[in-house]
Amino acid sequence: MTLLAILLMAAVTYTTRIIGYAGLRNRDLSPRALAVMEAAPGCVLISVIAPRFVSNDPADLIALAVTVSAAIRLPMLPTVLIGAGTAALGRHLLG
Repeated sequence: MTLLAILLMAAVTYTTRIIGYAGLRNRDLSPRALAVMEAAPGCVLISVIAPRFVSNDPADLIALAVTVSAAIRLPMLPTVLIGAGTAALGRHLLG
């Protein structure tokens, strides 16, 4: 059942990406629309990690601080990888 849920979530995620690409590929977007499209991934990432701001788990708080520090200087993908790696390492070492 869990595998089915994961597969359905992946299908919905990629379907929305394909629909967005197909719907916007031949359009000229305004600078404001481009800015919104570029900010969307960051907003989604913040919504995922925002509950960790009130966490009592030291591993999550350390990972959050490292992720925010990385986000200041690095692009999105390295920031996500550093954040996920720090969270995994912290949870492994700190429990």
